[in-house]
Amino acid sequence: MIDIAASAAPAIPADRDRVQVWDLPLRLFHWLLVGTVALAFVSAEEGSGLGQWHIAAGWIAAVLIGFRLLWGFIGGQHARFASFVRPGKLAEHVLGLLRGRVAPSLGHNPLGGIATLVLLVAVAAVVWTGAGLIGGGEAGEELHEGIANALLVLIGLHVAAVVLMSVLSKENLVAAMVTGRKMRAKHPRAVDAVPAAGVALPVAALAIAAGAYGVLQIDGQAFTPGARAEAADTEAAGGEEGDND
Repeated sequence: MIDIAASAAPAIPADRDRVQVWDLPLRLFHWLLVGTVALAFVSAEEGSGLGQWHIAAGWIAAVLIGFRLLWGFIGGQHARFASFVRPGKLAEHVLGLLRGRVAPSLGHNPLGGIATLVLLVAVAAVVWTGAGLIGGGEAGEELHEGIANALLVLIGLHVAAVVLMSVLSKENLVAAMVTGRKMRAKHPRAVDAVPAAGVALPVAALAIAAGAYGVLQIDGQAFTPGARAEAADTEAAGGEEGDND
């Protein structure tokens, strides 16, 4: 049996000034999801020139969510759910914030970990309700829009929290999610995060391929928005010809 769990032994720091925290697959997921969700909201606007990309953005988000769920078990040290889902420490963390005590956190702090789960669930819910509308269904349109609006609020709160924590902790959390590293001066006893096992990337790649294949079984035009628009135009033209006859 292949063990895809990362080694428990800490990595030897390779950079005296910075400590490795977030692995590359996690960072790519994060920013791809940011871009995909942004595209989904922009393309949902009435009259948007990107309207044909709305459904494709939703399906891409679905595949990304599937990857993140898997990576939460086989990814690098701080990408794993076990490293940041700590509800038992949530009350202590919140009380510390209320008292003005901001303890440095190498990975997600307890509140940030819960926020991550909530955002993943919210995106998944938007995708799920949106998938039910494909083919002209309108029964769940209000629910889809309602959850999407709730997601927008959650994203706003998340961005505000990141900015606030960056100021209070004097640590650029956005830059850390770009580079994957944090200042060692803020975490003097930290060592580089344990990376994912070598077999984790091939397993994740297979999962992404399987997810994309599954999406195409549900919606054959999921990732070809141009084809969907052409089909709609063809159907409309056919209707006009029938009327003329």
